[in-house]
Amino acid sequence: MFPNEPKNYRSARDELLRAERALLDQQEKVAKMRRALPLGGKTKEDYVFQSPNGPVKMSELFTKGDVLVVYNFMYGPKAKNPCPMCTSMLDALEGNAEAIAQQVDLVVVAKSPIERIQEFAKTRRWQDFRLLSSNQNSYNTDYKGEDEKGDQWPMLNVFVKKGSDIHHFWGSELLFADSPEGQDSRHVDMLWPLWNLLDQTPHGRGDWYPKLSY
Repeated sequence: MFPNEPKNYRSARDELLRAERALLDQQEKVAKMRRALPLGGKTKEDYVFQSPNGPVKMSELFTKGDVLVVYNFMYGPKAKNPCPMCTSMLDALEGNAEAIAQQVDLVVVAKSPIERIQEFAKTRRWQDFRLLSSNQNSYNTDYKGEDEKGDQWPMLNVFVKKGSDIHHFWGSELLFADSPEGQDSRHVDMLWPLWNLLDQTPHGRGDWYPKLSY
């Protein structure tokens, strides 16, 4: 117990603790199901992305092993500014990018030219991401990072390499699933400390959203 804790508080907190334990158990159950997924479809091609050092094939992005994580950053060539929500999530993820790279390859892909992506990355002090442009291939449309109108979507995809073949393993399809009224898809919330911390507070998330600057 904490100092001066009322009995009704402890009773409610213990009930919540049981619910938190059940939620954690469910999260592990879902993670186990995810890990047990069979191989998805082979990629249509060995996509060629534009990097700061020139063209790079998708197969060349596997440098740590057989797993590649690709995040679609909503920053199309016609967009005046990048998506504030993507930027907020990536701000936090960049802090762990070096550690993540010890286990899997992580790249951030946007539709804008690579020079434009780099310019914005400097303003956020992103130093550990591998940044790529998809403006010369069909990766975005093939893997739900862009629709037929050219609108950008914040899709996260995981790929595995088996021999010379690259297979899709998992995608954050909650982005497109039905959500309760008034609730965002929350498809990458598991990666995003901002919302996880606010969920621990009395007022929760509210109707606030992050911005590019304050």
